[in-house]
Amino acid sequence: MMALRVLLVVVIAFVLLQFVPRRNRNEVVNEAETFNPDRSVPEMALVRSACFDCHSNETEYPWYYFVQPLSLWLDHHVEEGREELNFSIWHVLPLDEQARRLEDCAEMLEKKEMPLTSFTLTHPEARLSDEERLLLTDWFKRLRSEH
Repeated sequence: MMALRVLLVVVIAFVLLQFVPRRNRNEVVNEAETFNPDRSVPEMALVRSACFDCHSNETEYPWYYFVQPLSLWLDHHVEEGREELNFSIWHVLPLDEQARRLEDCAEMLEKKEMPLTSFTLTHPEARLSDEERLLLTDWFKRLRSEH
């Protein structure tokens, strides 16, 4: 009987949690401000598939975003990612800050700290092979040296 009550409380809490508003804050993207050294290079396609969901205002929210408490977790995750680096406001950053961020990108890729495993588990397109990781690392370093 006690187990049934606990289950009922859990179910009611889960249902009520669905009414917590989701943030889903994709702000308007100004193409003039967006990181876009050259859209045609393969590196840019990799950045878009492996980085933009958490590090831009162009997040594509998955179906499970509409289930609480997952949306709370995803909102927090995307918010943290954008705070660290937001490719949608790249050209708003001073040049020295851009250079530092490019260096950070190369370092995170080299250390295999990005993209996060929790992201690649549900986004296979974001899984980088060693060759792709090296390609991106070298590209970020080249862009850094141009600053």
